[in-house]
Amino acid sequence: MYIAIEGIIGVGKTTLARLLQPVFEAELLLEAFEENPFLADFYGDRDRYAFQTQIFFLLNRYRQQQSLVKYDFQNTNLLTDYCFEKDKIFAQLNLLNNELDTYQLVYNALVERIVAPDLIVYLKAKPEVAMQRIATRDRTYERQMDSKYLEALHETYETFFTDYKSVPVLSIDTNALNYVIYPEHLSFITKRIHATLGIPPFQPELPLKGDL
Repeated sequence: MYIAIEGIIGVGKTTLARLLQPVFEAELLLEAFEENPFLADFYGDRDRYAFQTQIFFLLNRYRQQQSLVKYDFQNTNLLTDYCFEKDKIFAQLNLLNNELDTYQLVYNALVERIVAPDLIVYLKAKPEVAMQRIATRDRTYERQMDSKYLEALHETYETFFTDYKSVPVLSIDTNALNYVIYPEHLSFITKRIHATLGIPPFQPELPLKGDL
């Protein structure tokens, strides 16, 4: 099976992918965001550097995704910390007019060759919670992150996944979760994934009082 983890910046996608890797005995494909030479400039001046940043991400993500053709998903599990379609989410937020039209032409030519995941795990967090997590990890190029930008990104993600039908989506509210510190939080997510995919080992939760 092939599971992609999604959510806004700072929600904890990469961390969860690493923690789930041994659980599912999976291969791991992580987004190489640090390879983008325009990223730091983008956070300093989004209008000026949005198109260069987005096109680089699009082509780099496409290059990564082409490696998926080597996997036999009948016998191999794969976890990624992004899905290819996330690129379109950011483009819709960051690009305008002719830039967005040009981007869409390139995107449409590439997306047809992309392997779709069996499940997208959509991690949700309030923008203020994500900002706290971003501050904690303290990546240099994210120090100029604008809270308003993160709020707009959150709204764009919510809109995108509200009507998303291409792949099954499992939404998980992470505002009160810390799966790094608490094993039971990781176990909760693992059980949700097993239940959604209908694969063992999955033991249904006992009904709460009042549900009998």
